[in-house]
Amino acid sequence: MDWDNLRVFLEIARSETLVQAARRLGMDHSTVSRRLRRFEQQLGSQLFERNNQGAALTPQGYQLLEYARQMESTLQQATEHVAGHDRQLFGRVRVGATEGFGSYVLAPLLAHFCHRHPQIAADVLPVPRFVNLSKHEADVAISIERPQSGPYIVSKLTDYRLGLYATAGYLERHAPIRQRDDLAAHALIGYADDLLFSEELRYLGDIAPGARLNVRSSSVIAQFTAAQRGFGLAVLPCFLASHSDSLLPVLAHDVQVVRQFWIVAPQERRHLARVAALWDYLRAAMDANRPFMMGDTRDMDWPDDAGPDSPSATGRAQPAARATGCTDSRT
Repeated sequence: MDWDNLRVFLEIARSETLVQAARRLGMDHSTVSRRLRRFEQQLGSQLFERNNQGAALTPQGYQLLEYARQMESTLQQATEHVAGHDRQLFGRVRVGATEGFGSYVLAPLLAHFCHRHPQIAADVLPVPRFVNLSKHEADVAISIERPQSGPYIVSKLTDYRLGLYATAGYLERHAPIRQRDDLAAHALIGYADDLLFSEELRYLGDIAPGARLNVRSSSVIAQFTAAQRGFGLAVLPCFLASHSDSLLPVLAHDVQVVRQFWIVAPQERRHLARVAALWDYLRAAMDANRPFMMGDTRDMDWPDDAGPDSPSATGRAQPAARATGCTDSRT
């Protein structure tokens, strides 16, 4: 079996369109289509259903996908190990995260991390959805849910608190808010229920059942922007609201929601030196910033030594915890 054919197959499965797969492979569309057709003929099985929306895997395609991913992972590990890349602090690492955390916390931390490790480059993907590690969208993901299955190393990163916020101008123009029942008379800003990507985001109904949602968005940054413009009240992460001088906490002692961030990496990526160094750095940085994440301070901490970052001193990563399935790691 020609590995190049499997590489084309994997990229089509990830991109779900031949055009996008061709772009990412650096090939033209007709070449990708011809390679796929020849590969299916060699196997004697149809791997994709073509339609106007793109290419969807057939049952036979799904069967091959798991084997192809394992082969790709094994080949990648072997290549990096032989070349010594897995033990050296250089290369690119991609981190996916939720939109608010990725934009307002992770991005500056990654910039600081790359300043400490000039040979490492970092990509940050702040998106209002879960990052798909199985499709190689990222090397590391920061998630609001702990994965329940899969070949991943998982560790709790930090707790964070959310509160209810509004501008002083909004509060002056509207009826006083002394208790939760008063929220029924106010315009709230929040998520559209049918667009929630996680049940961890379904908290507004508990805080203000029956309240009128004036603005709904799948983006927490859009909610943040609308709230700081004075268009209503919004439940926001404290680490996000702290970036606005115009937002004030409302019912601070009554409305407190606590959620968690989890750090996740595929088993085959976790042991790489650049990934291990970033993992240790983020764990240490979040330990140092618990007051910030819980809303007890408005300022992030920038420690000179962000924790037990042994790879930066030795040029070698410490061994990652062995994992079978989805396993917690304390390192």
